[in-house]
Amino acid sequence: MTTLTVWKFDSPTAADETIQTLENLAKQELIQVHDAATVSWAPDKKKPKTRQLHSLTGAGAMGGMFWGMLFGLIFFVPLLGAAIGAATGALAGSMSDVGIDDDFIKSARDKITPGTSALFVMTSDAVPEKIKAAFADRGLQAELIQSNLSAEQEAELREMIAQ
Repeated sequence: MTTLTVWKFDSPTAADETIQTLENLAKQELIQVHDAATVSWAPDKKKPKTRQLHSLTGAGAMGGMFWGMLFGLIFFVPLLGAAIGAATGALAGSMSDVGIDDDFIKSARDKITPGTSALFVMTSDAVPEKIKAAFADRGLQAELIQSNLSAEQEAELREMIAQ
């Protein structure tokens, strides 16, 4: 099963500080990273800054279009090159069909605010408790927001993005 996990941090730079930790967890085979991106939101900015983490992902990565659509839904802004525009309603319905529902979107929108950051990571074989402990070992307190995707939902998501 693939899991889309969001780790929220109370600092605008903390998500970017987790990259080395994720790499170490992958090397220890405690997590398999399929795709990842960070959101950093400076307290004085109107919208967050996003970054896809190409260094952590393999050939099966969803790509910038997925993150652009997801971040567009969460933050109401087209990011990473994906134009959301009038298709937001249909897009929200499509994302819901693949396990990224309104509750997940709303929770992320409510929690990721100016002055915070978040790590969005598509994984399998992850042990959330060990990931949270690894972040804590680095002095980073993370709040977990999570959405599980079945194999069918992941395939539908890939198909939706390919269109």
